[in-house]
Amino acid sequence: MCKMKRMLSCLLLISIPALISSDFIITESEHHKSDYVNPLPNVPNLAGRTVKKRSTEQHDKKSDLQIYSMKIESKVTSRFAHTVVISRVVNRANMSKEAFFEMELPKTAFITNFSMSLDGVTYVGAVKEKEAAQQQYQQAVSRGQTAGLVKVSGRKMEKFQVSVNIGPTKKVTFELTYEELLKRNLGKYEMHIRVKPQQLVKHFQIDVHIFEPQGIAFLNVDAKFLPNNLTSIVKQTLSDTKAHVSFKPTLEQQRKCPDCHETILDGDFIVIYDVNRDLSAGSVQIVNGYFVHHFAPANLSRIPKNVIFVIDHSGSMRGTKMHQTNEALVKILDDLDTKDHFAIIIFDHSFKTWRSSIFQATPANVTEAKTFVQTISARGGTNINDPMLEAVKRLDQAYKEKLLPERSVSMIILLTDGDPNEGESNPTQIQKNVKNAVNGKYNVYCLGFGYDVKFSFLEKMALENSGIARRIYEDSDAPLQLQDFFDEVANPLLLDIEFQYPESVISGLTKSSYGQLYGGSEFVMAGKVLDNNIELLRVEVFAQTANENLTLQTEVKVSEAENITQQQQYIFGDFTERLWAYLTIQQLLEKRISAETNEKKSVTDQILELSLKYSFVTPLTSMVVTKPEENKNDTFVADKPSDDDEPFRLPQKFKTSRGHQSSPVHSARLHLHGFYGAPPSTDIDGLTGFPGMAFLGASVYGLVDSDPHFIISINDHSDAICFNIDGKPGAILNVVTDPSTGFVINGQLIGEKKIETNKKINTYFGKFGIVNDKTGVKVEVSTQTITVFHGEDKIIFPWSATAYLARESFSISIVKEKNLTLTMGDDATFVIVLHRVWKNHPLHRDFLGFYTLDSHRLSNRTHGLIGQFYHEVNAEIYNIRPGLDQGKPDATMIVKGHKLRVTRGNQKDYRLDPKRGTNIPCWFVHYNGKGLIDGIPTDYVVTSLFDSLYS
Repeated sequence: MCKMKRMLSCLLLISIPALISSDFIITESEHHKSDYVNPLPNVPNLAGRTVKKRSTEQHDKKSDLQIYSMKIESKVTSRFAHTVVISRVVNRANMSKEAFFEMELPKTAFITNFSMSLDGVTYVGAVKEKEAAQQQYQQAVSRGQTAGLVKVSGRKMEKFQVSVNIGPTKKVTFELTYEELLKRNLGKYEMHIRVKPQQLVKHFQIDVHIFEPQGIAFLNVDAKFLPNNLTSIVKQTLSDTKAHVSFKPTLEQQRKCPDCHETILDGDFIVIYDVNRDLSAGSVQIVNGYFVHHFAPANLSRIPKNVIFVIDHSGSMRGTKMHQTNEALVKILDDLDTKDHFAIIIFDHSFKTWRSSIFQATPANVTEAKTFVQTISARGGTNINDPMLEAVKRLDQAYKEKLLPERSVSMIILLTDGDPNEGESNPTQIQKNVKNAVNGKYNVYCLGFGYDVKFSFLEKMALENSGIARRIYEDSDAPLQLQDFFDEVANPLLLDIEFQYPESVISGLTKSSYGQLYGGSEFVMAGKVLDNNIELLRVEVFAQTANENLTLQTEVKVSEAENITQQQQYIFGDFTERLWAYLTIQQLLEKRISAETNEKKSVTDQILELSLKYSFVTPLTSMVVTKPEENKNDTFVADKPSDDDEPFRLPQKFKTSRGHQSSPVHSARLHLHGFYGAPPSTDIDGLTGFPGMAFLGASVYGLVDSDPHFIISINDHSDAICFNIDGKPGAILNVVTDPSTGFVINGQLIGEKKIETNKKINTYFGKFGIVNDKTGVKVEVSTQTITVFHGEDKIIFPWSATAYLARESFSISIVKEKNLTLTMGDDATFVIVLHRVWKNHPLHRDFLGFYTLDSHRLSNRTHGLIGQFYHEVNAEIYNIRPGLDQGKPDATMIVKGHKLRVTRGNQKDYRLDPKRGTNIPCWFVHYNGKGLIDGIPTDYVVTSLFDSLYS
């Protein structure tokens, strides 16, 4: 067993992620990717350099790239938030450095502007139609630049990233602007600001200004990253309609400890508030010919609800997911009101019901249902069609038999973790069947557990039936996620709500009729006021309460409404117009999902027109920014795709994610791209491996290839650390082990055909074993075949044919005689490259190379010969002196608490020249990486191809 050291925390500063909802395609400059080899003409210049990373020990060395100012300012007016992030960086080094700007923003936000100011010139982004922007993107790719996808980071955020080279002593200013409409959920608005500068910042400031004409009911700030003794530095001022939150920590207040350079600024800064409410027609604001109407009345009685729970218990739900679902259902059943009615249908390849009808939520019925839920176990396939139609049938029958209250809300809540594969398995046909059966009578809510289910399938089925879809993330809090969703629909307050405005003076009206209003939520309408001379805007609301029909009216004096807002300092220009455009686009995007073909083009054209007019980066537009690189201009392209773009779904280009949560980031970055020998010379899916350890669209986080040696690139590829591993043929080495996710990757060494006495044995990897305990998948890859074990299935593929296999929890794509790509759900993506040699070669054998493209879901406990370098360490090199070999100086390296003698030398990088390789200058760590790797090489030896390091 490996003698594990304390695991190092991981903070990857470059990521090319791919995940849910929204993403940004970045085309980076050719310069900083291709100039991987640092000639280092004057080695002594490296003396005293610190590669600034988190580690078990810290050294008092300042980063060459220093963020000297970071300001985040948000202005919120009538729930519409306008946020500007300004970050200023100085390069204190005597050489050019690459400054990175990373900002995480809410998924619901639209980027509206980005600029970089460098050497007195400001480079401003322009929003273009995606197709036009893609032409520039493809041109950049054709020049050999690395292109990537920067997507969601976590559940509610997505990451924007760009970089620029800045010269010695130069400064750069980044400015990003985004806008969002804050959504009321469970009785409050939350504004999320991700705080993660990753270094001490001399001038750090957050300012949030809020103006709500209705009056602010309460204001709170949640900043869990702050210790209790520092919460007082968050300042809040609150008046009737205005609020101001400020956060300006000093350098000393930012420090984790008095003498260290680590910062406490690492987490979410959440501003939480609500507005005053009463039983009225709501609040209307008018500015520059546009109005916004907010409606969420108070003092209403709840309406009974009728719920059919349709729960997946197929084999893929086995284990934690099934246990968490059962746990959440028990709590949800407890929360049912005694006036509610419910039924439970569970399904695998067929379906089974609890009782034969729908029953009132009496204490006795709830107790019996909870007992049933606790016995549910996972098995079989996934038949979604039949249980959904049965749920509709149950509701139809209950209404026919007058078992349900006349004024009540009926809903079907589907929870599944996989795509249909039994019974009717065509997703489009299932959607049609459900829509025809529901026929507008009930709400359908679809919950997708994890990433094995195609979210767009659930989303369309929900939207076509007046519901919503929600992803439930596979995590320890999954039961809480399920309960939170149910809480959102637990308390219906109004039915059949309709908003009416004078047709002759209003145009461009957003959605104005709804089926239900749930407690804690809010409706927002907006539109254009056509008549500039109108004095009164009349608003009427018609709805049904639990006991009666409701009519609410209000008349708004246009001149007074405009004065209220125009006199406020928090207003950002024409906010009502931009809010109207934002809301219209969001609703059209939703409509586009379920639109028929003939309607879809019209909806698409409307989205595109508004996105371009108001400079919103939406799924149909991209932002193009020209940036300076080596006296020439280059571009990056940022755009926003769909929620099904989760990590690596073939046949799309490779998209990966580390999933780290970070705010603006600037650093002379240390990339720990550990790799074993030669990266592939082969194309992957037609794409060559580009310099900078990245294929098109995919950063390679760990490579294992050729005669075992490692090269770890550090300090933005300006330097490297290397070491060899001397193994014996037949030995099985652990490459990656993650005890938290159950991932194991092992490789078995092979030797050359002839072994000479007293000569070093050259070894290669001839076989790999990959295990995912969570999904029950094992894959064995040799130079002859690929064998997949999944449950009772055993599938064998030869290398001599191109093939593709997709299952609920994994997919595998084989390119004939070249490579295979294995994607394990949302957890990780790996590529194994086949190296063929001349079959009659007197020495060499065919061998394999291993590459990690996506490991963002692997935990901080990940280890192994490659896995330990997914996490970052602190390495300091100093005392450079003449070595034992002429022309190869020695130096002292401090790493992981060890002081090591290292020698300047070269190792081979085969990416640019697959036959002869390219010499990479590096600091060589002697004795099989002793002191750099945890333990010794034999600690990583396991007994079989599928054994864990911890077995």
